[in-house]
Amino acid sequence: MSADPRAQQIGQRIAEELSIRPQQVAATVALLDEGATVPFIARYRKEVTGSLDDAQLRTLEERLRYLREMEDRRDTILKSIDEQGKLSDELKRDILSADTKTRLEDLYLPYKPKRRTKGQIAIEAGLQPLAEKLIADPTLNPEAEAQAFFNGDHNIADTKAALDGAKYILMERFAEDANLLEKLRRFMTNEATLSVRVVPGKEAEGAKFSDYFEHDEALKGVPSHRALAILRGRNEGFLSFSLVTGDPDDKLAASPCESIIADHVGIENQGRAADRWLAEVVKWTWRIKLLTHLETELMGNVRESAEEQAIKVFGENLKDLLLAAPAGTKATMGLDPGLRTGVKVAVVDATGKVVDHATIYPTPPRNDLAGSAAVLTALIAKHNVELISIGNGTGSRETDKFVGDMIKAQPALKNVQKVMVNEAGASVYSASELAAKEFPDLDVTIRGAVSIARRLQDPLAELVKIEPKSIGVGQYQHDVNQTQLARSLDAVVEDCVNSVGVDLNTASAPLLTRVSGLNTTLANNIVAYRDENGAFQSRSELKKVARLGPKAFEQAAGFLRIMNGKNPLDASAVHPESYPVVKQLAHEFSKDVASLIGDSAALKSVNAAQFASQLGDDGVGEITIKDIIAELEKPGRDPRPEFKFAEFKEGVEDIKDLQPNMVLEGVITNVAAFGAFVDIGVHQDGLVHISALSDTFVKDPRDVVKAGDIVKVKVMEVDVPRKRIGLSMRMSDDANERAKEKTPGERKGGGRPQRGGQSQQRSFGGSSGGNGAGQSAMGGAMAAAFANAKKK
Repeated sequence: MSADPRAQQIGQRIAEELSIRPQQVAATVALLDEGATVPFIARYRKEVTGSLDDAQLRTLEERLRYLREMEDRRDTILKSIDEQGKLSDELKRDILSADTKTRLEDLYLPYKPKRRTKGQIAIEAGLQPLAEKLIADPTLNPEAEAQAFFNGDHNIADTKAALDGAKYILMERFAEDANLLEKLRRFMTNEATLSVRVVPGKEAEGAKFSDYFEHDEALKGVPSHRALAILRGRNEGFLSFSLVTGDPDDKLAASPCESIIADHVGIENQGRAADRWLAEVVKWTWRIKLLTHLETELMGNVRESAEEQAIKVFGENLKDLLLAAPAGTKATMGLDPGLRTGVKVAVVDATGKVVDHATIYPTPPRNDLAGSAAVLTALIAKHNVELISIGNGTGSRETDKFVGDMIKAQPALKNVQKVMVNEAGASVYSASELAAKEFPDLDVTIRGAVSIARRLQDPLAELVKIEPKSIGVGQYQHDVNQTQLARSLDAVVEDCVNSVGVDLNTASAPLLTRVSGLNTTLANNIVAYRDENGAFQSRSELKKVARLGPKAFEQAAGFLRIMNGKNPLDASAVHPESYPVVKQLAHEFSKDVASLIGDSAALKSVNAAQFASQLGDDGVGEITIKDIIAELEKPGRDPRPEFKFAEFKEGVEDIKDLQPNMVLEGVITNVAAFGAFVDIGVHQDGLVHISALSDTFVKDPRDVVKAGDIVKVKVMEVDVPRKRIGLSMRMSDDANERAKEKTPGERKGGGRPQRGGQSQQRSFGGSSGGNGAGQSAMGGAMAAAFANAKKK
């Protein structure tokens, strides 16, 4: 990287953006270019990168991609202009110093190949001298000067045609001035108002966007969720919007941007003969050439920023869900609730292997409570079931009540626990090619029950089989850039899998695929080798797997665990490359490796810096030694929290059962920039606005809660028709007092996300679809709470 000046510039820029040293950037880029993965670099190359963590490395990787793409574009632009013979030294300098893709495109605009424009046609008709004369000397009379430029061959037959042609020439010149564009862009970004209106006649059909039927706010302050709601409303044909710099209700008034254009090009109204005509040129330049262009660009920037934030929220929620507490290796029964079609039952043993399945009908219309209880009781006894995992789809509360009553009625079941889990994505998985291959003899519905059981045992191992977008923990996931979303979510899954580690002898191919250095082919080859040769006895045996070369082994080995193998270190996160270091460390204590593992007293006595110096290995420094010692103290530690679950209140099963000031227990399903959604078991998540998360100021909701957290909430508002539930985590809040504070006609911030037909109830480590229209910061009493908080 150091030999290339461009590479050095990129490295310097990334270093400044991330507040790290250029040497750290250079080292990381070199590792990435060599094929190293972010998890591997973050875990095993801290000495090289100066301990950059995975979040910093992901940002560095993303910026590196962007800046390299910009350099490629810069080269293309330089080549194109040079081939036209128009690359002056000044223009080349400007292009080389451009620091954004937008600036590059502005500079390229006058030279970009395009269809013949009205300005070009006017130039061909010989009207450029007329345009030059009038802007150079406004004392000239436009009509008189135009008469000398009539040209029958080009249809310039009168004064108007000549002056219009000259006008188009100047308009295009002004509109392609990169410095002027930058001035206007900066002004619009800081001063423009986003003015949103309902499309006439669409009021009833677009009622879910009613919060935006007459909505004006500063462009620079539009939060991501509101921007995406407005953009969706426009795309669905219910809303229209524009950017205005004056009175939103007087869109014919002159814009301050016209003054910026006039000032930039030196046009000033002094009452001279051509001043009025030049003023028209400025007006046309703004309204015809630049307003729509900048409006499209700036709203594109708003969308990109909103998408970036939405993708970030999605990634954070996905991480919380994937790293939710596993119930562990216990025989588990999975119930996929249904009404008319019955409840599908699957039993998996402690390793997740399917051992039995059935269908019961405890819910309407059959209401076969006794028969269903007999089936479940027999299965529980036969397979020593300890956990019952109930999917939170249609019929979940009825199924949950049935199971609860069954457990209460039978003392023999007193140690069996029932837990509601979020089943988002289970139907997608059960109908997938992967599920068909895994369970060729099981019905699709039974496969769903298997997934529901397994995701309680180990959420990470099961959820990696489902496309991240189908898990449903994002805002407007179908509205954002799908390539960027997929790349971001894949990175989250990769980081989560590698932070936990994978049992080489039990992991599925989809789980192995997410391990650093592996891909689908290698994962399938590992499983095939395991099926043919039995369990792996050592990490080094991986080298016998077809097509798994030294590089893949280096990247993957540290994240793969072998329990009860030949080498005790194979069950830890210590990388095979560091085994000699551990042996040397054991030798210092006159111990073997097995007895050193877990010996906290001995390990804590090690001076990491001194031992590293003693080794004299440039690649093994104090940081690496400390990591090795920490791992040896608690080998194979699981970073996930302890398993626990929420208890929903009996008798509260529908939104109509909610009453103001009711205190309930629930599960955080989705965290957004404006607050958190909570599953309280009524088929519809409630919203705790950011202002009601804590008695103290909250800047970021994730500082207080994350997906999967179990919380106590108080019901503040219930809007049954719109399916909105306002909640508070501040037990001192009073719903009745809050209702009094709400003023008539107070604007609400946006609609509650709809669920695409899937009811949402209690969930362990649950999730929220967040895909519907109008998701926004507050609604109803939440708006009043926010307004009151601002007053205070």
